[in-house]
Amino acid sequence: MAKEEVMEFEGLVTEILPDARYRVQLDTGHSIIAYTAGKMKKHRIKTLAGDRVTVEMSPYDLEKGRLIFRHREQHSAPRPGAGAARPQFRRR
Repeated sequence: MAKEEVMEFEGLVTEILPDARYRVQLDTGHSIIAYTAGKMKKHRIKTLAGDRVTVEMSPYDLEKGRLIFRHREQHSAPRPGAGAARPQFRRR
């Protein structure tokens, strides 16, 4: 199957499971098991319970999916420590 033929859904992470997997409640009402996509692992994007995500699924297996995007929170206060300035170190 070509990569272009995948289906994308939006949902809510309801539970974090072992082995970097998540239980996601899709907006359609179905509950699936999803794992983190390679780009999200590479850039160390953390996903917590309650986050809105976009899931990519194959039409052949509608019980499993891949998290490809974590949506930013729109109306909540920033997380503590988020955006804090890092100390800059100079090389000698």
